[in-house]
Amino acid sequence: MSLVDPSLLCNWIIFRDGRLQIQSGKVDIGQRISTALVQIVHEELTIPYSQIDVAPVRTGQSPDEGITSGSNSIEQSGHAIRCAAATLRCALIAVAARQTGTEPQDWHVEHGSLCLPATNHRIPIADLAAYLDPSTVVDPNVVFRVVDSENGPGPGMRGMAELVNGSFTFVHDLEMPGMQHARAIRPPNVNARLRSDETALEKWLEKDQRLIRDGSFLAITGPKEWPVVRAAGRLAAACNWDMCDGLPEIDVFSKLTAETAIRMPVVDSTPSNGSLPEPLLNPTAMARYERPYQLHGALGPSAALAEWNGVVLKIFCHSQGIYPLRDSIADSLGLDPSHVVITHVFGAGCYGHNGADDAAFEAALIAMQTPGVPILLKWTREDEHRWEPFAPAMAVELAAQIKVGKIGAYSAEVFSDTHRGRPRPGPDRAGPGKLLANRFRADPVGPPTAQPNLARHGGMHRNLDPIYDIPRKQFVKNLVTGLPHRTSAMRCLGAALNIFGLESFMDELALQSGIEPTAFRRAHLSDSRALAVLDELDRQVSRLPALTAQCGRGQAYAQYKNQMTRVGVSVDLAVDDHGRVRLLHAVIVADAGRVVDFEGLKAQLEGGFVQAASWALYEQVHWDRDGIVSKDWDSYPVIRFDNIPKIDVTVMNRGHEKSVGAGEASPGPTIAAIANAIFDATGLRMRRMPFTPDMILTRAIED
Repeated sequence: MSLVDPSLLCNWIIFRDGRLQIQSGKVDIGQRISTALVQIVHEELTIPYSQIDVAPVRTGQSPDEGITSGSNSIEQSGHAIRCAAATLRCALIAVAARQTGTEPQDWHVEHGSLCLPATNHRIPIADLAAYLDPSTVVDPNVVFRVVDSENGPGPGMRGMAELVNGSFTFVHDLEMPGMQHARAIRPPNVNARLRSDETALEKWLEKDQRLIRDGSFLAITGPKEWPVVRAAGRLAAACNWDMCDGLPEIDVFSKLTAETAIRMPVVDSTPSNGSLPEPLLNPTAMARYERPYQLHGALGPSAALAEWNGVVLKIFCHSQGIYPLRDSIADSLGLDPSHVVITHVFGAGCYGHNGADDAAFEAALIAMQTPGVPILLKWTREDEHRWEPFAPAMAVELAAQIKVGKIGAYSAEVFSDTHRGRPRPGPDRAGPGKLLANRFRADPVGPPTAQPNLARHGGMHRNLDPIYDIPRKQFVKNLVTGLPHRTSAMRCLGAALNIFGLESFMDELALQSGIEPTAFRRAHLSDSRALAVLDELDRQVSRLPALTAQCGRGQAYAQYKNQMTRVGVSVDLAVDDHGRVRLLHAVIVADAGRVVDFEGLKAQLEGGFVQAASWALYEQVHWDRDGIVSKDWDSYPVIRFDNIPKIDVTVMNRGHEKSVGAGEASPGPTIAAIANAIFDATGLRMRRMPFTPDMILTRAIED
């Protein structure tokens, strides 16, 4: 958790110029965590939203909360900030009571002031801040105010007006005196190495431009952006590369097998070194589900700004883990971590490990060779598509035994490369080894050997264990290394495939048992909140019009990490004679416990649906021996506006329950609901994403 004991109050909340400033270590990547934190502080202190700021997340200043990932921000940073705000309220009430000779219980907060009932005594909270003991420690057991988050309008998404009118400042928009622009020149593939010498390349530069080279890492800088872009294009065409062995042209799914894997049993959702379970004997049903390599698909390529003054390296970037990145960059450049200062600045949202960390390091490499000159480096669309870490290709194999209409035994084996490609300190210089440019420098640092993620619900085994009540369950994770591409975390990690497989399999088992799928799920659930979600989903779906020819309806349920938001999804769709899928209507019902930001939660659930629908129907990385072929939106299609269905979202607020993460809760059941709806419409069971027309027609021929 973010709140470690003791934790000073001033690390989380301070007053500056009469305004309250929140200091969080979690970054905002469009998931509205900043908005939620403002709401949390407002509810504890009643200070008007307009008087609350959120400080930039900066190393050495903000709390070190690791990486913003795993839908943990509300549970971790939100809880810490709530404890800090409540501690501040109690401490200031104690100050007011001492100053007035009253009792603390006589006071309450209202409109940002401490009030004494039956009097006109009001003290603005900001006026009392100067009397606060700077050594005040956050009380993790402090009593919170009882509030109803649904009463009154929330703060609204921070920065929304600027986003709409085009005045919002992204990292790409930063400007500094004397700043120069930079572009990197990429090899054809990750194994290629530069043959050309500087003299042969410098003739392609324009006036005031400079060539930066470190081994096969090559970049160009200049005072004006477009001339740098233009020269980079000429330079890329002039480079002579040794292609080495290129990329292996393999069927990656044929490599996702037990014979090529590090195998570990998973007990209580946690890998162990125990004995592997025996395969289920005479299973009623078996199935394998697969997911290809996929991209984050951020609409804006990565970017970063760096400046080296000879002592301190300053970096501005949109990394989701500025402290681990700081340490990895410091290790790469031989600097003390205290001499690397990273500030988070908005970039394109990504929900996972895209090119942000790599762009930051590349900007730093260039800045180190141009002291005193701020360097703004931007990746191109092709850079982002070809060089960001991909979501790993995966497979999950399921088996079950049915007894009297219920699952008596269940088995799941998952196969994947690592989901842990983020640069973070570790043995054998694991941090530098995960920064792309280090592979190409004159003194290269190769990627570390992937090790199994042993965390509960970590990596590929996230949601491998069903939330359902099944007497006998057994699980195995299979880490497969030596595959063609660099991989890392993308939204949901293994949960996207595991829930797709599980919830498709539940429909298959229901069909074999002659039981309606939702009733089959209910028969395996004892959690009253899960059942309430399914009941509400049924109520919402019952209001929809009847399906017509070539249409189908599919449903799915999941609880992210078996402990966070519960989500039920229903999808209506149509499949035409050419195998094209048209999404018609979606219904989402979610229980995320106590809701802080209703609009933000709904946006997360809707956004998760849209991204997952894109994965399910369109997205797949392609490559050949020479390199990545999926280099733009034509060669890597994503869902477009013409296939976004009407989406109805119902949030079941549980004000008395703790808030739980929701940012990654809806994608898994979305994929499964789409697959189940395709089956309902066509009788075809889709087992490999994406469900393209070619894939659907191929399945029709096979069946």
